[in-house]
Amino acid sequence: MTQMELMAEGLGFPEGPIVLPDGSCLVDEIKSQAVSRVWPDGRVEQLVHVDGGPNGMQVGPDGRVYVCNNGGFKWLEPEDDGESVFGSGLIIPHGRAEDYIGGRVQAIDLATGEIETLYTECDGHPLGAPNDIVFDETGGFYFTDHASSFERHRDHGGLYYAQPDGSSITEVAFPLGHPNGVALSPDNQRVYVGDTLTGIVWYWDVESPGVLKPGPYGGGASVLCGLPGYQLFDSIAVDSEGNVCGATLLTGAITVINPAGDVIDVITVPEPDPLVTNIAFGGPDLCTAYITSGGRGRLYTMQWHCPGLPLNFDKVNLPS
Repeated sequence: MTQMELMAEGLGFPEGPIVLPDGSCLVDEIKSQAVSRVWPDGRVEQLVHVDGGPNGMQVGPDGRVYVCNNGGFKWLEPEDDGESVFGSGLIIPHGRAEDYIGGRVQAIDLATGEIETLYTECDGHPLGAPNDIVFDETGGFYFTDHASSFERHRDHGGLYYAQPDGSSITEVAFPLGHPNGVALSPDNQRVYVGDTLTGIVWYWDVESPGVLKPGPYGGGASVLCGLPGYQLFDSIAVDSEGNVCGATLLTGAITVINPAGDVIDVITVPEPDPLVTNIAFGGPDLCTAYITSGGRGRLYTMQWHCPGLPLNFDKVNLPS
């Protein structure tokens, strides 16, 4: 694989990349509360303001962008104390914001700027901090609720399945630690979740859309891979070989895990950042990886050794 190249910087904690056919890339700027478009020359255009904390996002069957909104974070911007291996200038999320609006899943028509809130609860239980989303081939979507940590306690997270018209939401795996990234295998028959709290990629085999076969561990999960030491997962994507590519917190890297659960590569960002948040694939052959370095506010690109997995829906409604 080639080295990463800087595409843009100065972003307000980027997440949720969606690569467009012209080589531009949509990202959520969680701290800036915006969905933005990053052009190949590095120019950043904020398209829509989103209250709370727009996090993971993906295109749905109707061309709208579906966004997991964590409700809003507090932020730390520490000075360099001379001891951190990561240096100064990092942007760090730190618990719920004082003006937290509640977790929600929203659909945004970028062509009009219209935002529709689809879900704020499931079976009477409020969503805490929805984090990441993936559509299956039928048009339904799985999403994670990362939940929140507090000074003396933490909420439980979960995995949910919902319809894009707002008509149905089901809790499919609960309780989980802090589920973060979610992705599907190339055949759509396995759901993967990267868990921040445990540093494990969990998986479930799919019985039918939104119905998962039970596994042996918490939330009915099975273990694909757990990382040694203190390494935590953020968002994940899958390439065409079925490898799970996980943004790895603290390590500041993308960890590549094959379908058997073996780590086959660890690719660090050029400037150390403990908050590498996500990866997506694009380009005419899907062999370009787009990687968000949240703490540094950067978007990188690099050539991947194989195509990424095509998403089930990719036609976005954009401003004319």
